[in-house]
Amino acid sequence: MRILQFGCGNMGGAMLAGWLAGGIAPESFTVVDPYLAEAPAGVTLLREAPADAAPFDVVLLGFKPQQLADSAAPIVPLVSEGTVLLSVLAGVDLETLRRLFPAARAIVRVMPNLAAAMGKSPIGLVGEGDAASRAEVDGLMAPLGQAEWLTGEDRMDLVTALAGSGPAFVYRMIDALASGAAELGLPRDQADRLALAMVEGAAALAAASPNSPGELADRVASPGGTTRAGLDVLDAEGRIAALMTDTLRAARDRSAEMTREARARG
Repeated sequence: MRILQFGCGNMGGAMLAGWLAGGIAPESFTVVDPYLAEAPAGVTLLREAPADAAPFDVVLLGFKPQQLADSAAPIVPLVSEGTVLLSVLAGVDLETLRRLFPAARAIVRVMPNLAAAMGKSPIGLVGEGDAASRAEVDGLMAPLGQAEWLTGEDRMDLVTALAGSGPAFVYRMIDALASGAAELGLPRDQADRLALAMVEGAAALAAASPNSPGELADRVASPGGTTRAGLDVLDAEGRIAALMTDTLRAARDRSAEMTREARARG
């Protein structure tokens, strides 16, 4: 398989690292990035799109969404009827991608996060193509994490908020837990270490448990105990659920706004 990757910044670099760690040969990859200092051993690094290369099996768009209009022209000849086009460009819809790359065999929008480098990313997928194309995409996503096909592109904005932006929200919660512990008397560096270790262990346990996170919370909380006292604060008047809903709504709505902006630019 010949994979051409445009852009190898934070997200593109994480995906490339995950693919290499998952056993895909470095020689399979050609990366086009004018700013990347160096590529992993065996990966071909170019500063601009190859002008005379044969079409690739997979082309990944991994640059900033705002760069699409200026970047598309040299990519078009490299996308043929045998090419699966993958896009991690937030806010750029399938209609826009199909208009720019009409020859592609299949077009799939991909929403991972930086945990793809460790094979631990949730991945939202939505796109077009036959069963063989989807199976090919499933195989490519497997080294990166847990992939989920969406039933409609209208859900991609919400998945962007949850799976793409979600780590930042979790990091903010970890920081808030440590800040709270420091405010109540723990040294800040110790509070940071304990909060991070707690979240790491809790996530691992939740991933391995047959119980839902909500059920696990209730199992940890003994009636009249310390955990229940804390949960009563979080659960009062549905405050934590409302906070998370408002957070995801804001991120989702911004993603939808970006889609409208991308259509206008296209």
